[in-house]
Amino acid sequence: MNAPRARPLGQDADDLDVEEALALVKDPRGASGPRHGHGTPAVPAPTTPDGARGEGDGHRATPWPQARTTAERAARSVPRRAPVSVSLDAALGLVLAAPLAALTDLPSFDTSAMDGYAVAGPGPWDLREEPVLAGHAKPEPLIDGEAMRIATGARVPQDATAVLRSEHGRLDDKGRLYAARETAHGQDIRPRGQECRSGDQLLPAGALVTPAVLGLAAAAGYDTLTVIPRLRAEVLVLGDELLTEGLPQEGLIRDALGPMLPPWLRSLGAEVLAVRRLGDDAKALYKAITRSEADLIVTTGGTASGPVDHVHPTLSRIGAQLLVDGVEVRPGHPMLLARTKENQHLVGLPGNPLAAVSGLLTLAEPLLRVLAGRSAPEPYTLPLADAVHGHPYDTRLIPVVVRADRAVPLHYNGPAMLRGIAASDALAVVPPGGARPGQELELLDLPWALAGMGNA
Repeated sequence: MNAPRARPLGQDADDLDVEEALALVKDPRGASGPRHGHGTPAVPAPTTPDGARGEGDGHRATPWPQARTTAERAARSVPRRAPVSVSLDAALGLVLAAPLAALTDLPSFDTSAMDGYAVAGPGPWDLREEPVLAGHAKPEPLIDGEAMRIATGARVPQDATAVLRSEHGRLDDKGRLYAARETAHGQDIRPRGQECRSGDQLLPAGALVTPAVLGLAAAAGYDTLTVIPRLRAEVLVLGDELLTEGLPQEGLIRDALGPMLPPWLRSLGAEVLAVRRLGDDAKALYKAITRSEADLIVTTGGTASGPVDHVHPTLSRIGAQLLVDGVEVRPGHPMLLARTKENQHLVGLPGNPLAAVSGLLTLAEPLLRVLAGRSAPEPYTLPLADAVHGHPYDTRLIPVVVRADRAVPLHYNGPAMLRGIAASDALAVVPPGGARPGQELELLDLPWALAGMGNA
């Protein structure tokens, strides 16, 4: 994929207008302070003891790094589920609950690493007629001065001293085999146990099951794997304005999150039980949350304080514990994390698509990663190719592509836009105030860059 043309980033629709914000920072007398949520003017809020700033309406937004830590801590409060045994084809993307130990030597017998001739002793050799093929019975032993044709992966005859590659041997008119170059003892023979011996630990508990792990497990003799069970998730799509097919029309728009969230959650280790489209119906939302048996409920939209934003009132009605209520990040500021009942959490995502992606990476990814037993990815940074505007107070997450060890910001980064994220390799973490060209920024990889996404 060719990288979209890089250019300095513009503002986000649900953020404070960047140029206006920068002007306010330079001259705060010109307005009452930055706007939050739906653009209502708000006086700059005081800092709370935990570092979060209170919003104009009195509720406290959580700093972005702290929000991610809170999600991890919430997951650690959930008791570890009992391991399960699943078939190899059902294990992709899960985490090993026990070490993977070899059930046999690998290889389990001496095998030929090449197509050629199994030879015994120094040449030339008399060639036997019958070849040695992979998967066939154990061949007769060789004696010095004899050779047999052999296929890659076939069992090496007893007393063979080397395998002579086909291109390195020649036959005379009497059927005697000569070597075109010197043959070393043991050449092109994979000895039994070369890779491992029975009982050797191949992988520790906690390893992610990738396609390569499936191949290793099969080679080592496994039909099933003991893993941490897959999490159960349910997606509740809110909003009367959403269409499920056809072109946007008459004030209605297509639902982008319904198709996007299930595979994204699967890539994070969850099984999506259902996607329910509830519209702006408080009763339906209450019923869906209270009846859900999922480990994680993900809602889209309705997390602000508008007349049809029912998430907060519903959480209050059921007595949920709000762990994160707003995050100092753009886009995605009105995201939330709640404990709805014992061992069940709810992540409330904003309705705008890129803002929802921000919520996934900020709250859902750390929560699901810990619940699934996955290891945290090693943080890494790359220098920016171009300048990036920042929010005066909040972190920004912006889509980038990686080109020649530099992060190139993408232009289509507004909260309602998916064009940038669809072309991106990662999201760059932009500190308050923005970043200059060449500045090192942390990058958050997207799930499709990680192993095992297809069926994870």
